[in-house]
Amino acid sequence: MEIKDSLLYTPSHEWLKKENGSGIVGITDYAQNQLGDIVFIEMPEVGKTYAKGESFGSIESVKAVSDLYAPVDFEVVQVNDTLSSSPELVNKDPYGQGWMLKIKIKDDSQVNQLLKSEDYKKSISS
Repeated sequence: MEIKDSLLYTPSHEWLKKENGSGIVGITDYAQNQLGDIVFIEMPEVGKTYAKGESFGSIESVKAVSDLYAPVDFEVVQVNDTLSSSPELVNKDPYGQGWMLKIKIKDDSQVNQLLKSEDYKKSISS
């Protein structure tokens, strides 16, 4: 299981890669592994805004349907449209081709509340 040091994490298993007031969001390798084969992802529309902790979509696997939660307050700038026809990319490459959203971060201070890789590792091992 891969946990990248360059990313920030939520307790609900989303990751955020911060880039100059914007970011990229996806789910962790741990989460996709727990879900199993992903068959569908419900994504938000570009331009929609979400508050930290609010559900922005859902992910469906052969085992379960799970909500996806906003790691910070954000506006959707771009969605990974490839996932509508190839949701399995989240299983194959959760930190690369399986990214979900590009976002504009609304409150930069919330980024500091996210988990660093060491803390995320501890949270999933307990």
